[in-house]
Amino acid sequence: MQPVVILVRPQMGENIGASARAMLNFGLTDMRLVDPRDGWPNPRAVAMASGAAGQVLDRARVFPTLAEAMGDVDFAFATTARGRELTKPVHTPATAMAEARELTGQGRRVGLIFGPERAGLENDDVARANAIITVPVNPDFPSLNLAQAVLLLGYEWTRDALPPEPAPRGRRPDAEIPATRLEIEKLADHWESRLTEARFFFPPDKAPAMRLTVRNLWSRLPLTRGDVQIFHGMLRQLTWAGPGKPRQDRPDAPAD
Repeated sequence: MQPVVILVRPQMGENIGASARAMLNFGLTDMRLVDPRDGWPNPRAVAMASGAAGQVLDRARVFPTLAEAMGDVDFAFATTARGRELTKPVHTPATAMAEARELTGQGRRVGLIFGPERAGLENDDVARANAIITVPVNPDFPSLNLAQAVLLLGYEWTRDALPPEPAPRGRRPDAEIPATRLEIEKLADHWESRLTEARFFFPPDKAPAMRLTVRNLWSRLPLTRGDVQIFHGMLRQLTWAGPGKPRQDRPDAPAD
């Protein structure tokens, strides 16, 4: 079960759309709108949402009041940067989303409440929440854009489930995937063969140590498949063309 994102009296369609994009970045799709200023649907929100329109905005539900939007919510966090008279637990985004994961694991529905762009949530809105989320930002400029706040909580919600590297292997271009041991071995063999032909390993009594040093060099480099192809190509060009011979003269050379 994922948290519900509730936008209270949002003013600009662009911010609603940007919030939808931020949600979908981290797998959140349940958006609820409370009395949006410019009505609903909003073409500016759709334009800004881009690919998130179908999965988030088309499913978004509109409510006249926050109380109705929270009808099935068991525990709600109100996001605010201002001090309030109301006594409630105050969380950072990280601690709030850690608690949210525990609550959803118990089968309880969590709501994340965001206020309008100009002034944020009012006390009447915050009073309906169980706890407050405040981002520890520069105290001289604590204001966050609506979509930025949604993005921040979305990231904290899914942080533990995110892949350990920026681009999962299956989605990376083939040239950026780390080269396999076999690919590096073949590259080392290619260079050793051509360097032997060029009499690089000289004098004979030092050749074994030189070969070992060069072989060790390849194993220490963090090569990708694209790197391996580049090194193969450079060596083929050098050994085919010879010094000073232009590449375009090569019959099978691809055009630049």
